[in-house]
Amino acid sequence: MSVEPWASPQDQAAAEDTHTTHSASSQDQEQHPDKLCLDSFWSEVETIRQGSGYTDLDCTRRDSKQSEEGEQEEQWLADAGLSDLINEDGDDVEKAVLLSTLTRTQAEAVQRRLESYTLSLRKRNKPPPRDVRDVFNSPIAQNLLPDAQQSEDVAQDSMASVNKSPLSAATPEHQRGAPKEEFFITDVAFCEQAVIFLKQAKLPQNKILRRKEDGTLPRVICPKCRLGVTRIQDLSHTDMKKVRQLALIDMTALCDLLELEVKRHKTGKRKIAESSFFGVPLATLLENDQKIKPNTTTPLFLQGLLSFLEKKGVDSEGILRVPGSQSRIKLLQQNFETNFYSGQVSWDEVSPNDAAALLKKFIRELPAPLLTSEYLNTFSAVRDITDLKQKLHMLNLLILLLPEPNRNTLKALLEFLSKVVSREKRNRMNLWAVATIMAPNLFLHKAVPSRLTEGAEKGHAEKAADVMRLLIRYQDLLWTIPNFLMNQVRKMNENSNRRYQFYDRRIKNLLRKIHTDSREKPDKNTSEPCRTVKIQVGDQVSGTMEFKLNINSRASDLLAQFHRQCLRSPENGKGKMRRNGSVTHPDCALYEVGGNIGEHCLDPDTHLLDLYNSNHGGEWVIKMKPNASRGL
Repeated sequence: MSVEPWASPQDQAAAEDTHTTHSASSQDQEQHPDKLCLDSFWSEVETIRQGSGYTDLDCTRRDSKQSEEGEQEEQWLADAGLSDLINEDGDDVEKAVLLSTLTRTQAEAVQRRLESYTLSLRKRNKPPPRDVRDVFNSPIAQNLLPDAQQSEDVAQDSMASVNKSPLSAATPEHQRGAPKEEFFITDVAFCEQAVIFLKQAKLPQNKILRRKEDGTLPRVICPKCRLGVTRIQDLSHTDMKKVRQLALIDMTALCDLLELEVKRHKTGKRKIAESSFFGVPLATLLENDQKIKPNTTTPLFLQGLLSFLEKKGVDSEGILRVPGSQSRIKLLQQNFETNFYSGQVSWDEVSPNDAAALLKKFIRELPAPLLTSEYLNTFSAVRDITDLKQKLHMLNLLILLLPEPNRNTLKALLEFLSKVVSREKRNRMNLWAVATIMAPNLFLHKAVPSRLTEGAEKGHAEKAADVMRLLIRYQDLLWTIPNFLMNQVRKMNENSNRRYQFYDRRIKNLLRKIHTDSREKPDKNTSEPCRTVKIQVGDQVSGTMEFKLNINSRASDLLAQFHRQCLRSPENGKGKMRRNGSVTHPDCALYEVGGNIGEHCLDPDTHLLDLYNSNHGGEWVIKMKPNASRGL
């Protein structure tokens, strides 16, 4: 089985060598934050209280208000692409296209939001748009929604295939103190996995075998499907919009199952910032910066700050923890405001500690939280989930829900923090230390009420830092799109392409035909089919090439043939050898375009015959990677 281990190289080595090379003291330090870390956490909280010019961090937020009763459900349905469910003039076909992709648990979450919305209207003496039963008992919904037992059986079968694999044989060792490994399954909806987990947890034998979390982070293994890994930047904006809608539904269903009550907040209007960088919305910064550098996805000021810190700061002892000089920081900020875009900033005169303080200030003075007003409390609620995999499930979905500027900025920040942790021996900043320092800057914001600093100080600090720790450690995993969401997006596109079928008189039979997925498929027994691949330069197709498929053909093989045939340079020095012996060429990639997907940049390990069978109507195009110049 092909697997993808998600951890930084140093973390992977640590996980493998813990039982032989780590001393007891270093293990304790990894499992729980020490006193210095906790003191740093509360020192950072106090700095945020005083330095940002407000002392009512845990009191009333004038800039934020909780949505009125019913507003949250209405906004949720809009964000999930289901506004038509509460619209009298809503198109049943549009509802059916999305509802047809949902699992039973996801559909139940939608139904609960509809019922809550209808109840709120009745309380306000407003007529409900339509009875929720009319939506879910209509012929369309009845034919499209999966049977509860069928949905659970599919999930059980998919997870059982992994549990029986040799890789999972290490599970009993976890209870005997061996280095831990966890499997991250993405073929089954996360909410359906939670249903199975909660049922199994109630069994007497599982209550005895259940391992207690000790604070150490395991090596997470993600079994790799034959269609490869899809990262966030690999999909078109149109398909990413659908991913976000489906991710919201799955996350809400997961919150319902785990009994996490999270309230969404919306930020009110704020006065326009006088600064060029601080207190300016990310979208505004990017709009201005893209006039200078069109393909940039993170603010140029932040890029400059992180680049300097990576060169001069990661080896500095106590970086991020040691405060800079307040007078120097103020002068440095003024210098950036005046001279940054003209390139006249003298970086040689900048102290790494002052730059680190300015980085934290930039993050916390954003007019809305980097994790957004809508989802900040949900990010914070992850600390109350006990199972590690469910924490990662929730974080994965939340990352998908972030607006693109926020998500890209967060990734750039986390990549820098990971580099700081990797130089622990020089800077004395381990994962816990970095997490406890940065958690208040991300999870406390004057625009959103927070419970972060309530209750027992040590417990709350440790839980908040733990979420930050997971974001740093597993960031590569969290920036991927789960296989089940990719499958649901493909099904949405297929059903949308067949919209005319919904108007046939035999609607029930046709809907049942779609639900049973009886679309025309290529003959899988065809021996070595041949595909024509388009070659695109800029916006123009400059040529084609033929590629014969077999069961072992991968995207990397097709790209290698492209370089041999079209560039006539099999040894051009631009290829990079992969572990499996294949060669990748970093400047170009293979895309599938059309059919049941908008545009999808393929993983080099994608098995092309499987792709051919799953999206027979799509075209294959070789073109330059746009992200080669974007930096993400």
